[in-house]
Amino acid sequence: MMTRREFGSIMAGSLALPALGLAQTVAGVRLGVQTYSFRDLPRTPGGDATDAISKAMTDCALSECELWSPQIEPATAPAGRGTRPTAEQQQKAREDLRAWRTDTPLEHFRAIRAKFASAGQSIYAFNYSFNTSFTDAEIKRGFEMAKALGAEIITASTTVAVAKRLVPFADKHQMAVAMHNHSRTDDPNEFATPESFAAALRLSKYFRINLDIGHFTAANYDAVAFIREHHAEITNLHLKDRKKNQGDNVPWGQGDTPIREVLQLLKRERWPIRAYVEYEHRGQAGPVDEVKQCAVYARQALA
Repeated sequence: MMTRREFGSIMAGSLALPALGLAQTVAGVRLGVQTYSFRDLPRTPGGDATDAISKAMTDCALSECELWSPQIEPATAPAGRGTRPTAEQQQKAREDLRAWRTDTPLEHFRAIRAKFASAGQSIYAFNYSFNTSFTDAEIKRGFEMAKALGAEIITASTTVAVAKRLVPFADKHQMAVAMHNHSRTDDPNEFATPESFAAALRLSKYFRINLDIGHFTAANYDAVAFIREHHAEITNLHLKDRKKNQGDNVPWGQGDTPIREVLQLLKRERWPIRAYVEYEHRGQAGPVDEVKQCAVYARQALA
């Protein structure tokens, strides 16, 4: 595993490297970013965050992403300084979002796809996290939005119970839905354990795994061994560094997550599994520079 000191040396040396351009692959491994990494970037006034995301991806020399749905949805209006939204306000916001999802013309999402394409970028996955509040119309619309965005798959932070509702929609649209894991192994309804992934895979031939190797490590599982055994069912990875035993997200190189070993495994085996930076620790440099550093780390780990 790469140490923080080694990473510091890499970053210092990277300043002398030539411009990398927007390469999608490094040593045969497709690198990209989960746009949740840029959650703190400003939106266009009255609009979404796509302009900021696209620029950030260019700055980080990354051309492929998993697009986090809240960044293209209407921003939730604050209740006011020092106050929390009332139950009525929360309910209205939820109804407004539902209406936006079901009523917004699909051309709106095709325009987002075109915006990324004009910058030489692509949306591989649409991260649309279904929950118990979703109506069937919202679930259906998620698949339609994903296709309009040009996404090949949907990724979802959801539950085993909700996944059962997705089966007919995935079958109808013939589109993969990759379940994202967290580290809550105490809740059998959460995707966190190898057994929970196995339960999802039995539900539909279109269900896959979006493995977060940081959360998997925090739950005390072996990401390298799991990927080796289940690579055919894994669409993409979230790369982050966490400590074992439900430990914190930490700067890359300070945790227990085998980031380098995982990337080297993908390099050796040539499996078509995307590896996406997900900046979740609280760094000091700001989201763009933090993602940039993580991307350099990944590239050097693949050297």
